[in-house]
Formats: sequence, structure tokens, C-alpha cells
Amino acid sequence: MAITEDDVRQAEARMACARGHAHVVSARYDSRTHRVTMHLNSGLELAIPPHLVEGLTDATPEALNDIEVSPTGLGLHSPQLDADLYVPALLQGQFGSPS
Repeated sequence: MAITEDDVRQAEARMACARGHAHVVSARYDSRTHRVTMHLNSGLELAIPPHLVEGLTDATPEALNDIEVSPTGLGLHSPQLDADLYVPALLQGQFGSPS
């Protein structure tokens, strides 16, 4: 599938929108505190225990060490766990589906 100029314009528009809001610039697993720590562009640092987050509950420290930040900074992805987290939902205290 080829990327069109329209695809590029849409991506640039999404990035411009994200720049106006808090977004993650880096994330890591802190094995000392047993928390996934996110550093936001605003200077805020958010640390969440993995057992509270759907998709991370039974994760090993090795799997938690492999965290990718999306280009917009609004998502986190753990390839080993095939888990995706939406940062605005985490900031609102939503750690997974209602069930």
C-alpha cells in the first residue's frame, strides 16, 4: 500500500493537534518501583503499577521493558504483550475496559 500525499497531510494535522496537548516523550519500566513511568512534555511524570492496567497485569519485567511511544505521544505500545495504551485515558484514570 502506497502512502499518498493526502495521508502525509492528515498525519501532519494529527501531529499539530497533539502538540497543543500533553503527550508522552518517553516511557520505561522501573524495576525498582515496579511501575511503568511516562514522562510528558509538560514535565509531568506518571507512574502506574502494571497490575492495574489491562494487558499488563501478568507481564514480566522483560516484557515491560519493551515499550514504544507512538509518534503523536498519545499512545504506548508493548510489542511483546501486543498491548496498546491510550495516554489520555490513563490520565483520566481509565486503565482498561469496564469489565
